[in-house]
Amino acid sequence: MKKIITFILSLVLLNSCGPKMTQEVKESTITYQALSRGYFLNVEIQGNKMTIIRQRESLGKDYILSNADFKEISRLYQKVTLKELNDYKAPTEKRFYDGAAIGNLTVNYQGKTYNTQGFDHGNPPVEIAEFINKIVSFTEN
Repeated sequence: MKKIITFILSLVLLNSCGPKMTQEVKESTITYQALSRGYFLNVEIQGNKMTIIRQRESLGKDYILSNADFKEISRLYQKVTLKELNDYKAPTEKRFYDGAAIGNLTVNYQGKTYNTQGFDHGNPPVEIAEFINKIVSFTEN
């Protein structure tokens, strides 16, 4: 009996966290940008809408994220600690000598803006690597 009650409570708790997490992503504007002299990429996610811009001063193209992709972004977003974004250190420094484009993540949530320090595009800080790599994966299709 205890096992059944524990199982049911676990399901209720897991389901109650899901809508809040999804709501946070819907209320956030997530922008990933990578640029160098010859490269430009800007990905902006608002809710389930994503805009990809590949050239400076271009309008870009809008996409609607599938439910599976949106849930994955929500799951990975939950792992990001917004207040610590600026503290994450880049694992490599190729961007200092044009060896890599400079990547940046910006999250606007509830009127506040959270930014990372610059990092090498393709090699983000470990703490947000999975999240950044998922965002970048949308641009590869």
